[in-house]
Amino acid sequence: MSNAKVLPLLDPDGQGVVPCCPPLAERPMTAEEAETAARMFKALGDPVRLRLFSAVASHEGGEACVCDISDVGVSQPTVSHHLKKLKEAGLLTSERRGTWVYYRVEPSVLAAMGQLLTLPTAA
Repeated sequence: MSNAKVLPLLDPDGQGVVPCCPPLAERPMTAEEAETAARMFKALGDPVRLRLFSAVASHEGGEACVCDISDVGVSQPTVSHHLKKLKEAGLLTSERRGTWVYYRVEPSVLAAMGQLLTLPTAA
């Protein structure tokens, strides 16, 4: 019986949390786990996306209106494209309220990202 930990990651379709991957030092990843993790890191590999993700994650109340985070040095259509890529990677969720869209980073995503890169502690 395995005592492997499975880390959560948001379902890209916004249907909830799905398993992601074990911490890197725990065991070798399966092909599917590597695909999931790579998609997440690829989305964060762009400086504009990383800034947007950080703006949402650090925003008061844990969510941000697109109107509050769009000043990242690119046009509004480009901001929308990058936010879409972050959502497709399962890193953000969104909710439309009137004419504005609010983005949120689920705590489970941040926890999964942190645990993925954590070394095991000595017993």
